[in-house]
Amino acid sequence: MPTAELANETDFDGWRKAARSFRLAGVEPADARFVAAGAVGSGSLFDPMHPREGGGSVLSRGTVSGIDTAEVEVANGSPKEPGLGVRGDAREFTVPKAFVDVAQEVILHRSADRFDLLYRLLWRLRDEPDLMKVVSDRDVADAMERAKNVSRASHKMKAFVRFRLVQDAEVETYVAWFEPAHRVLEKTAPFFMRRFTTMRWSILTPDGSCFWDGEAMTWGAAADKADAPDEDEVEEFWKTYYASTFNPARLKTKTMQGEMPKRYWKNLPEAGLIPELVAASHARTETMVASPHTEPNARLAKAIARHVRDGSYDEGFVASTLEELRHGVQACRRCDLWRDATQGVCGEGPGKAAKLMIVGEQPGDQEDLAGRPFVGPAGQVLDAALAEAGIDRSEVYVTNAVKHFKHEPRGKRRLHKTPVASEVSACRWWLDQERRLVRPKVTLALGGTAALGVLGRKVAVTKERGQALTPADGSAAMITVHPSYLLRIPDAEGQARERAAFVRDLKSVRDLL
Repeated sequence: MPTAELANETDFDGWRKAARSFRLAGVEPADARFVAAGAVGSGSLFDPMHPREGGGSVLSRGTVSGIDTAEVEVANGSPKEPGLGVRGDAREFTVPKAFVDVAQEVILHRSADRFDLLYRLLWRLRDEPDLMKVVSDRDVADAMERAKNVSRASHKMKAFVRFRLVQDAEVETYVAWFEPAHRVLEKTAPFFMRRFTTMRWSILTPDGSCFWDGEAMTWGAAADKADAPDEDEVEEFWKTYYASTFNPARLKTKTMQGEMPKRYWKNLPEAGLIPELVAASHARTETMVASPHTEPNARLAKAIARHVRDGSYDEGFVASTLEELRHGVQACRRCDLWRDATQGVCGEGPGKAAKLMIVGEQPGDQEDLAGRPFVGPAGQVLDAALAEAGIDRSEVYVTNAVKHFKHEPRGKRRLHKTPVASEVSACRWWLDQERRLVRPKVTLALGGTAALGVLGRKVAVTKERGQALTPADGSAAMITVHPSYLLRIPDAEGQARERAAFVRDLKSVRDLL
């Protein structure tokens, strides 16, 4: 039986060379045999190190026996993948990059038949060039699943490696012991090189070892857990921090074990605390629930006592400062939106120094939690567009037509719901006071709800956007779309087109200023 001897278990280049020779010689998958000479870095842990680049290359080439390689003709390469472009049986064929990408991952899988699976795919690719696109194919699906498992093992390594300080070392050095689900040390080590560039460290695994001295990465033999330190003084601080941040009310054991499988627990210093924390979670949750509530903000309580003592907000109340207005909004009961919101969200900006006021619809989920307007995804779009239009966000007063977050619970998420006209009308009382205190030269309304709050009438945003309008107080105003509209456009071309129009509207506002 034709046999290819690979340098080690992750010798991708050796497998590629051997598989290419087999394919050109017409060796069918059932007859091809791939054998790894030994594990990566076999030998003593203290054997001389060999420098390597940041992962990905292999230690040595493989050899092929059992076929006459003199009859094999290798092509010069192909634009798809130069290393695998071959021709044989008078027919030239190439393999897609998708196969190479998957193969480089699958080669790291611990399954014994991974070489055979990859060669079976390579054998079929000449007659089925689009095979890798057929995700329902058994071999393709198997390879992709193994590649996914390898990627997951690499992710877990990044999350669960714990470095320990080597005591009495001449130079400060850290060592970690880790047992990856698959052979991902070479794939993942560059992450730690980038993350801990200035630190001297070693990662020891049953497959091999990696060493970083601050300048070069070297590789060594398979190691044993006894080669790594058992603990260091920092761990006690870490375990104290972990225990103090453990929230028993949010414990979901299955989810936790899905993200932090038990197979990794034995190498995590905090894992010893987990069983006790889980066992005591129910009692701790009951204690938290039974604890008295915290005292409310004293200034907020004063505002509530002054303005809502009788249960309804005084229609004659007029704020003299924006700070007083903010406290008043927290006590507002003009509509029912306050019941489900975390807090009222007033405007933010330089106050009377602001020549431009931008009015959105209502706080979103992140704004409701932070107590600040436009800090979520829509706010990021707005910030970028303002910068492109030449408007300094720090000189703009931003607020919303409705001050409380209207939403609908959906599992753990809170889905946005558009305020109705009566809610906008109730909150317009606050918006008018903001505009009176700030006295902006121009007010820009983002979307129909904001326009209703500013102008007191419904508008067709697409028809009236970009036009100079006049609110009841005689100041200047303009309307355009809300930034969240841009985020909902599915295609990139349409999103780019609408974003350009949005920036043009902002430039028109800049001209009005």
